Amino acid sequence: MTIGATGGYVNLAQGNAFATIYSKDVQKFFRRAAVVQDITNTDYFGDIANMGDTVNIIKEPSITVSAYNRGLNLNTQELVDDQIQLTVDQASYFQFAVDDVEQKVAHHNWTELAIGSAAYALRDDYDSTVLTYMKGQAPSANISGSDSATATSDITSTSAGLDLGYDAGEISPLRLMARAARLLDDQNVPEDNRWFVAKPDFWEIMADENSKLLDHDWSGDTDSKLRNGRVTDGLIRGFRCYKSNNMPSASSATNLALWGHMSGTATASQIAKTEVIRSEMTFADKVRGLHLYGRKALRTEALGLSYYIVD
Repeated sequence: MTIGATGGYVNLAQGNAFATIYSKDVQKFFRRAAVVQDITNTDYFGDIANMGDTVNIIKEPSITVSAYNRGLNLNTQELVDDQIQLTVDQASYFQFAVDDVEQKVAHHNWTELAIGSAAYALRDDYDSTVLTYMKGQAPSANISGSDSATATSDITSTSAGLDLGYDAGEISPLRLMARAARLLDDQNVPEDNRWFVAKPDFWEIMADENSKLLDHDWSGDTDSKLRNGRVTDGLIRGFRCYKSNNMPSASSATNLALWGHMSGTATASQIAKTEVIRSEMTFADKVRGLHLYGRKALRTEALGLSYYIVD
């Protein structure tokens, strides 16, 4: 853009003397927080190399306890070596090209910038896909509310969406979380390593003026830098709490929250290949990468979800 000239002023009239200046600061798009690595069993990362690889996970044997009387001949139980197979059946990739001329004259390292963007895109796709998978694994006993446009104040309902809020006849977020904790308790799920993930609208209501749970006076933390979508350093109703825009959507209810225990789902993920090759059609380098991963629900009783409505 040239600076305007007074009428009749013709010095350097073409404007070619004014240089176009490109900023070296690149505007990057906002990145969504990823939570899957924090809420799943990742012990099997690195055990995969190719599509179709299988990770065999040995199940803990169930031991039978019997009553004993003096002189009783004891029965010896045979241990069963059952296993669960986690199959690497998911793959995603990226590929882009940078022309030799663009590499030479560009004021930015476009290859480096694009690789950073690709790494985020792969992680974002992985996060969204695994969360959607986990939604489908929750047993009916661990589902509160339902995917319905009808709102209810009955926390035990499985036929309507839970009406979230603090007004009369509404269910507070804290009460919804207490119900989730109770359902896990019923399944004998350990209290440590429980997690709760919801979209921002849930945490907005949790932070309402009637709720002090996210206030630093409660958490004891005024300036810590939370990552991976963590809402607070503290636990709420025994859950580590996360905020995510990668949550699967509900059909009729406003949204849903996922909750459970870290042992509920296992994930295995690996960047299998990254490579730079010469383009066969142009003078350019092609950069591509392949991401392989698998996910398996190990203990469905340790997974649950709640449908809620915000009005």
